[in-house]
Amino acid sequence: MATLAPVPAWRCPQCDRQFARVNQGHECAPAMSLEEYFSTGPAWEKPIFEAVMAHMDTVGPVHVEPVSVGIFLKRARSFAELRPMTRWETLSFSLSRAESHRLITRKVAAYGANHYHWVNLRGPEDLDDRILGWLTEAYLNSPE
Repeated sequence: MATLAPVPAWRCPQCDRQFARVNQGHECAPAMSLEEYFSTGPAWEKPIFEAVMAHMDTVGPVHVEPVSVGIFLKRARSFAELRPMTRWETLSFSLSRAESHRLITRKVAAYGANHYHWVNLRGPEDLDDRILGWLTEAYLNSPE
């Protein structure tokens, strides 16, 4: 499993979550342990998370933050999110351009210089080389 990366700047005194900016706005709810998080999720969620983290072990240190809505993957700030849906897990990240893939079924959203992507994964086998490459790129383009 990827090592926890130091996340600089600020830790919320109420919920103890880590953020890149001092007093960053957020829903003030404490992060869960991975054990707590996976105890209530759908069966496909943990194998997908484990496959993502196995890939991230080859890329660099990641701070993993499980909260009620999903799992945030961070360097200094979030570079990707995993969120459970009714029939799949959504992996979201941003790139400097729009990409297409059979598993990107939601319109890519441009915001400033970034393009936000949502990939619907039904199992770890959906994480092909293109998706893992984009995840690596999102990580490397994220502030340290």
